[in-house]
Amino acid sequence: MQFNFAIVTAALVAAAAPATATVTFKAHAGADCTGTVLATSNGDPLNTCVYFANGGSAKSISYSGIPKGDKGEFYKSGGETDKCKGSPAVVTGSGSGCATAPAGFNLESFKYVKA
Repeated sequence: MQFNFAIVTAALVAAAAPATATVTFKAHAGADCTGTVLATSNGDPLNTCVYFANGGSAKSISYSGIPKGDKGEFYKSGGETDKCKGSPAVVTGSGSGCATAPAGFNLESFKYVKA
């Protein structure tokens, strides 16, 4: 099954993200960024919510390239937290790593923002 990402664009200031920053997110079927890679998103701008189209979700999302001073925010699937609304379920630092959804949930959307 293939998932497509849809992007909600936010107002961006040209200087908000360095031109050399390339942030990559990969959605995984399993916890701890294991299992099938369901989708990949590359080069998303700072403060841009990226989410699964057609109701998709993932158990975990790996990330790389989040610039120093920024952080990743990952939101649970379902209701009031869809499309980066409300409080994130998982917040990570800069660099690379893996965000796994809380027990009993999946992740549906994510973005990186200034810390």
